[in-house]
Amino acid sequence: MWPWGHLAIAYLVYTLYSRVRYGRSPRALPAIAVAIGSQFPDLIDKPLAWELGLLSSGRSLAHSITVASLLIPVVYAVGVRVGHRESAAAFAIGHVTHLVTDLPPMPFRGDFDGATYLFWPFLGPPEYGESGGVLVLFSRHSFSIRNTVQLAVFAIAIVVWYRDRVPGLGFAWRSVRRYVPLGE
Repeated sequence: MWPWGHLAIAYLVYTLYSRVRYGRSPRALPAIAVAIGSQFPDLIDKPLAWELGLLSSGRSLAHSITVASLLIPVVYAVGVRVGHRESAAAFAIGHVTHLVTDLPPMPFRGDFDGATYLFWPFLGPPEYGESGGVLVLFSRHSFSIRNTVQLAVFAIAIVVWYRDRVPGLGFAWRSVRRYVPLGE
């Protein structure tokens, strides 16, 4: 799945969670945390595999249930300790939705070979063709039905995010303006 697909699914799941759990739309920091969580596995695995050659696959270390089972409790404990339990939960939702949405359709048909990355390092990652890096993959991007659906879900998530009053945007913008000189 492409980054915008991960982000869209994670945000939609989190906004539903926020409405059920807290009775409101997401707040700024949890919205940012869910966005980070939704990209986290790829931000770790892709550079380590494709650019540095330290991992055998772009879906291995941070895409595994092993790492998730260690990472999520640590993130949650830190979140509780610093008073950001909701943001920790949002990160966890983003991370877990990433792992699930990377599943190819084969496991749902009884073929689990494409899901072995979830059990890294106990099982090796599925065989993927050489990527050549993210730019090469992006240049090969085609508008298949799967990719078109991802873009449609992303558009829906943008509408929902807008209706939620764009949580996280103001905080992120103020943070950038505070720490990055913008020629003023």
